Amino acid sequence: MLMAIALPATGAALNVGSKRFTESYILAEIIRQTAQATGEAAVSHRQGLGNTAILLNALQAGNIDVYPEYTGTIAREILHLDQVPPLPELNARLAPLGLQAAVPLGFNNTYALAMRADHAAAQNIARLSDLQHHPELRFGLSQEFIGRADGWPGLKKTYALPWATPRGLDHGLAYEALAQKQIDLIDIYSTDAKIGKYQMRVLIDDAHYFPRYDAVLLYQADLPARLPRTWAAIASLEGRISDEAMRRMNAAAELEQKTFQRVAAEFLAGTSQDPSKAGEKTATANRFWSQLVGPDLWRLTLQHLTLVFLSLAVSVVVGVPLGILAARYSAAESLILGVTGVLQTIPSLALLAILIPVTGSIGLLPAFIALAVYALLPIVRNTHTGFTQIPGGMKQAAQALGLSPALTLRLIELPLARPTILAGIKTSAVINVGTATIAAFIGAGGFGERIVTGLALNDNATLLAGAIPVALMALAIEAAFTLGERGLTPEALRQRA
Repeated sequence: MLMAIALPATGAALNVGSKRFTESYILAEIIRQTAQATGEAAVSHRQGLGNTAILLNALQAGNIDVYPEYTGTIAREILHLDQVPPLPELNARLAPLGLQAAVPLGFNNTYALAMRADHAAAQNIARLSDLQHHPELRFGLSQEFIGRADGWPGLKKTYALPWATPRGLDHGLAYEALAQKQIDLIDIYSTDAKIGKYQMRVLIDDAHYFPRYDAVLLYQADLPARLPRTWAAIASLEGRISDEAMRRMNAAAELEQKTFQRVAAEFLAGTSQDPSKAGEKTATANRFWSQLVGPDLWRLTLQHLTLVFLSLAVSVVVGVPLGILAARYSAAESLILGVTGVLQTIPSLALLAILIPVTGSIGLLPAFIALAVYALLPIVRNTHTGFTQIPGGMKQAAQALGLSPALTLRLIELPLARPTILAGIKTSAVINVGTATIAAFIGAGGFGERIVTGLALNDNATLLAGAIPVALMALAIEAAFTLGERGLTPEALRQRA
């Protein structure tokens, strides 16, 4: 039976985090529902927060309290150890970080490499050591696996693989690319639901390179003392999830398109079903419409618009004065335009990863700063262009009339430069609508939540339910700015244009 949900104690809160793949979403939901049932704290799930580095920063900064992790990842990625020691030794090493690991959930989700079974048979490939004799194979590895200490670099060295660093491919898309024969080899998790569906051969790790990745909970060390009843309930999950049970839950989400919340609830209620015995999944078109107008539509719309316009307002307040300075002082021109141009080139996820430890938080603040940075360049450049295109005679006439520099700016220069400035603001606004989807990677909400979930599940309906509102929002904002430009531009200037 599902556990009864009690009212949370005033002021107590528990934030559960998850990475950006199906299994992590499901495990975090199991933790959230288990904790919420105790009523000791208000429990939230900060879902799809990216890779290990982002989750670790969020945990140490206190933005989340606990998230599902794996012993191999803790040892190799967080503690930078060559081997995976027993849990007590892991905890001794985690203690200086203010963290602990506990509650072994009962399954091992190790990394592996896999090929299409027919292709592997044709090439007589069964073990990882066989790969060095097949330099023609095309890899499609996840970005995290390529960069991890326990991923591609060590694998290449251990097996003397002849390839340079392969191209990165999102884990949720790799199976489809493999099935369509665009690539030959991908990294997988041993509990992936799609191994059987796509008739794949998991290559034997004959050098025993990959360590065990036993699922555990990584948490702030003071959590058990801070929320004892909640922790006792969470600790009761120890040993309850087998490899097969985890594969079934992953399949329920990825193959049957059940929500993570429902999958977790069915597991806790003991009603999880073998996907092979389940009914047909809902048609894609029906799922798309139900998700498009789902109960989270207005919440995501408000979050997305808030991110776009708050960051845009700051960019205008900062960018317009910078553009004016660049136009008036040649010494500042190269510096201002150069710096704003460089800021625009920083990869969005890299900037977010930098901002999390700088701001000490995940969510709205780092996403807001990142979007404000990306919106600066069009505003600064258009303001600079608008002011440099003002005829010198207009400024001389203002001086002849005895207007002060401030009055000249307000009455002459700004009105003449206004159309160009507004065009830059419009460009920034439209760009920000699309860029704001990255906010979901650090728990700031918006329609990126649906896009990230769709990528994790390789679910086109969920992807479209996030992407289409973003596209419509961008078109609506562009139309609104176009109408606003016409209303704010004097009739004489419109006719001259």
